[in-house]
Order: sequence, then C-alpha cells, then structure tokens
Amino acid sequence: MSTTFPSGALTEDRFLGGRLSVLQPRAGYRAATDPVFLAAAVPARAGQAVLDLGCGAGVASLCLAARVGGLARLAGVEIQPAYAALARENAARNGVSIEVFDGDVTRMPPELRTAQFDHVMANPPYFAHDTPPAGDGGRDTALRESAPVGAWVDAGLRRLRPGGHFTLIHRAERLPAILAALDGRAASAVLPLIARAGRDAGRIIVLARKGARAPFRLCAPLIVHAGAAHTGDHEDFTTAAQAVLRDGAALAV
Repeated sequence: MSTTFPSGALTEDRFLGGRLSVLQPRAGYRAATDPVFLAAAVPARAGQAVLDLGCGAGVASLCLAARVGGLARLAGVEIQPAYAALARENAARNGVSIEVFDGDVTRMPPELRTAQFDHVMANPPYFAHDTPPAGDGGRDTALRESAPVGAWVDAGLRRLRPGGHFTLIHRAERLPAILAALDGRAASAVLPLIARAGRDAGRIIVLARKGARAPFRLCAPLIVHAGAAHTGDHEDFTTAAQAVLRDGAALAV
C-alpha cells in the first residue's frame, strides 16, 4: 500500500459535534461511531499514558484527547503507513500531541517493546481472515483479521502496567474468544451496545484491568438509536448515545 493517499482521495469529517476535524479516505476504511464509543469507555485521567493499537486515522485517540486533557503520553500503532501518516496529520490539525508508530501489534515497534502504559485501547478488525476481501485494500486490511483477537488482547496486556486498563470494542459474537484470552490475566466488564431496544447486542465494549481478581460484570446495555426503526433522513440517537457521540461524554463500564 502507498505511504500516502493521492490528492482528492480524502474527505474532511467532523466528530464530537464538530469539535474534531478528521481527514479520512473517501474509498478506504472510514471511522464511524465505534472509535468514539471506544474512546469514551477508556477511564483515563490527566497525567496518564495511553496506547492505541491499530489506530487507523487516529479518531479514537483524538476523541480521547478531546475528553481527557493533559495526558502524559498518547501513542498509536498502525500497520498501514498511509493511515499512520493520516493519523499524524489529523493530530496536527486538531492540536493533539500523539506518537504514531508504523508496525504490527503482533510485532511491536522497537520503541514500544519495553514501554508501559496506564491504558491500552483497541478496535481490532471485525471479520475472520477467510471472509471475502473488500474492494479497497486499505479497508480490507482494517476490517479483516490478519491476527486472531486473542493476539490483540495479548499485545494490549503486555504493554500495560500492573493494574492498567485494556479497553476493546468488537462484535458481540467474538466475546467468548476475548474473555478466553483475558482469563486469569485480568478482571473484566462488558458493556453491550444495542442498535435499538429489543434487539440483540451487535457490538460489545470490554474493559479489563490487568492482574485484578474482581468478579466478572455484565453491564446494562447502551441503546444507540431511539425507536423501533429508522424513519427518515435524520439522526435518531438516544440521549445517552448523543451525549457520547456529540458531546464527548464518558461511558461508565
């Protein structure tokens, strides 16, 4: 893949009610609500260090920085050079200091192999390696697994200080594999994300604390959209989802 996107291949998109201006590829992987929900669930505080695994164009990191000022360190790892470069550009556009490293989460860049963070967050590829490829190469790499989700969990836990938090968003059907990878290594809580009331959870957010032994918690779900169905060309987020997606509120997990 090219290390840059060609002229005219990018769009400017707004997040957090217009607070963030983000460049994204017109035809490649495009962040929507998932990285915003992910960042909202990270219990970071000023003075702490955060690592974003598979940071893409940087949306989750930028959303976290917008909510939590004064982070001691914000770093990201991205396997696609063009997306890593875009994350750096987006950080500069929004006045956020972030170190973005080109690399694979299963082969951590040398600069991060001995680093320890208070928080690690991840939005791994959602689809198994044997699913049909997407038409765009960048989108395919972002969405189709090249490493199992357990490898992402392992990489995140290894970069955490004892007692640090690992936050991950994924498809609900992958929860058993995620919990298996965390078993004996961290205490975990799960927040289901439900598109509309009465439906099954499509996404889950997992918050795990390294080395903790607390009982597993299954949180009350966050319902994203109001009403039984979408009724027109307008947003229908619930009040709780609107607070996160537009106002930059935190999610309690």
